[in-house]
Amino acid sequence: MQTERTESSRNWPLHLGLLILAALWLGPLPAMSRTAFSLHMILHLGVVALAAPLLAIGLARSGLRLDRYARASWLSAAFIAELVVVWGWHLPAAHEAAALHAPLFVAQQASFLAVGLAIWLLGFARQTQQGLVLTLCGFFLTFAHMTMLGLVLIMAPRLIYPPELCLGAFGLQALDDQRLGGMLMAGWSALVYLGATLALVVRLLGDDERPGIEAGPPR
Repeated sequence: MQTERTESSRNWPLHLGLLILAALWLGPLPAMSRTAFSLHMILHLGVVALAAPLLAIGLARSGLRLDRYARASWLSAAFIAELVVVWGWHLPAAHEAAALHAPLFVAQQASFLAVGLAIWLLGFARQTQQGLVLTLCGFFLTFAHMTMLGLVLIMAPRLIYPPELCLGAFGLQALDDQRLGGMLMAGWSALVYLGATLALVVRLLGDDERPGIEAGPPR
């Protein structure tokens, strides 16, 4: 019993990730996010850049390892898929379709979670120094493309999305709501993905000083 409690407390990322995901998907945010772009972005980032990494850490600690898919081709495909999913769902036509049609909204959210889990789990599976470098490059790519999308939204002189999808949250006008969504994306991607990139740089430098250390999920 004590061992089970210890294992449960040690795997707090899995429990926290599930709790965050439930709060995001079962609370009022899905309905609100379909008419306020900044709230859509909070939902999107909460799934792909908060719940997903926590769940991936928890699943890795529970013994789920994707070592059989630890080839560079799989990891590269995961990061490219993440880029396509994020940019694809933020194309005006796709974003509008997901906001107006529940099945597409569900597909959007599921794909956000799937690619989010994939890049972290496959990143954890890369146990060589070369694999860590590839993972580092993938996280930097993710930071770069999400920041770029955020800057597009911030700097756009007019609405990119239909006005009825940017009715405004927090008392903001439609264009300011869209810009806030861009700020959230740029800021959160820097915190999570640039943070992961820098953490891997530190780890690589440390591994150079201590040869023989294996990479793996955070403990």
